[in-house]
Amino acid sequence: MGASPARRPSLFLIAPALVVGAGMLLPLAYLVARAFDADAETLAEVVFRWRNLTLLLNTLALTACVLVIVTAIALPLAWLVTRSDLRFKALHSVLGVLPLAVPGYVMAYALIGLSGYYGFANQLFGIRLPRPEGLWGSALALSLYTFPYLFLNLRASLLGLDPSLEESARCLGRSPWNTFRTVTLPHLAPALLAGWLVIGLYVLGDFGVIALMRYEVFSYAIYTQYAAAFDRVYAAWLSLMLIAVTLSFILIEARLRRGRYARIGKGTARPPALAPLGRFRPLAWAFLALVYAASLGLPLVVLAYWMAQSLAVVDMAEVLRAFERTALTAIPAALLATGLALPVVYLTVRFPSPLASLVDRLVYVGYAVPPLAFALSMVFFALNAAPFLYQTLALLVFAYAMTFLALAMGPLRSRLYQIGPRLEEVSRSLGCGPGRAFMRATFPLMRRPMVAAGLLVFISVVKELPITFLLSPTGHTTLSMAVFSRTSEGMMAEAAPYALMIVVFSSFFVGLILRYEGRGGS
Repeated sequence: MGASPARRPSLFLIAPALVVGAGMLLPLAYLVARAFDADAETLAEVVFRWRNLTLLLNTLALTACVLVIVTAIALPLAWLVTRSDLRFKALHSVLGVLPLAVPGYVMAYALIGLSGYYGFANQLFGIRLPRPEGLWGSALALSLYTFPYLFLNLRASLLGLDPSLEESARCLGRSPWNTFRTVTLPHLAPALLAGWLVIGLYVLGDFGVIALMRYEVFSYAIYTQYAAAFDRVYAAWLSLMLIAVTLSFILIEARLRRGRYARIGKGTARPPALAPLGRFRPLAWAFLALVYAASLGLPLVVLAYWMAQSLAVVDMAEVLRAFERTALTAIPAALLATGLALPVVYLTVRFPSPLASLVDRLVYVGYAVPPLAFALSMVFFALNAAPFLYQTLALLVFAYAMTFLALAMGPLRSRLYQIGPRLEEVSRSLGCGPGRAFMRATFPLMRRPMVAAGLLVFISVVKELPITFLLSPTGHTTLSMAVFSRTSEGMMAEAAPYALMIVVFSSFFVGLILRYEGRGGS
């Protein structure tokens, strides 16, 4: 399972874990304090409302639909770019991640803009499509910009998988499909589970897409309760119920994740033999074209339309200032989150213990706490325990890192399971200490997933709204704040330059990251 022989973890592993654990407990303490800020009769009425059951069923249905759709997109896409003879794989790797650069509310608005009487489909082709809304509208919009989370995990896992396992199965007479189902797919379990968990938790806490698609789930009810300051006690209880759902997801993922995934044979793994697509090549290209058209083409067409309307009103100086403010928070947050995730993942994989398990679960609980509640908990902490941090970039960056730490852990954990402890054990037998053995044997093999982890956090910070609104210092307006504030007021033309800047900035960053991450890989 990747655990090391019995030895105690060093302080360099325990200290970051304690920092992460304390940071994640802040929102829980805030929510509990708020939840019990009422008498017993009121609490009973709040907890046992029939509406809570409806919210739960809607939330679970949405999560299940999104997971099915993202798997149907990400798994074939990852296989095509790593195991087939498809051409232009580097380009497909970039295009498969670029939807992360598109803000969720832009994706939802693009789908809405395609439908109705004034939609693109009716104006250009005379086809009046029904307005996407409710469960399926929300599931489609969420899936089109979250499938890269799973794609990145699966791609990294397939690149690190020893092809001799599949070759052995083929030599025993198994068909390609049977080999994939019985050999490859079980070894992708850590990547699948990590990706599903991250996407599921994202769906649980999303607000923008849900509001535009008019589908009432826990996150929408929590946000409206907090924003209207109507019933903070009820909002806190809804948040705790959402966390309970999250805990069940985490426990299920942890139980299903058990198993051995590291290569235990001697020697160096060879590159895999590429499967010829043959007569399925047109079908593969049709699949890719549909995915790229829906996840990238549609929002870019909408942005192009907005930009054409905004040429006379755009203030490029202000757009560039917002760009600079965004970079000043997104880059440090990505570095901090990745730097904290690495020791936490190493502790949980190599030194399983009650403390490691607790920190691991707290990371995902922190990710599932609604962003608005998380931001309010940070305000509560700063005002009561550290006033000097209130309205500072340091608090904003720390909140980002804690919120998106779960994104960084998925690629790191999947790769660490594959590496196994054998290399470090050999280094230690040659006289290296634990730290030096890790740096010489394991760390070089972790650089690729570390880059992927930083990318996931970076893109999420660029698009984050509730935390940015509540914790940003006065005057620190980021690209996402500018887009959302103008879009919510119906100023679509004024919002277009900021939205386009997010897409271009993030896309360029994704390209650089994948170019580095893929060296020598594919």
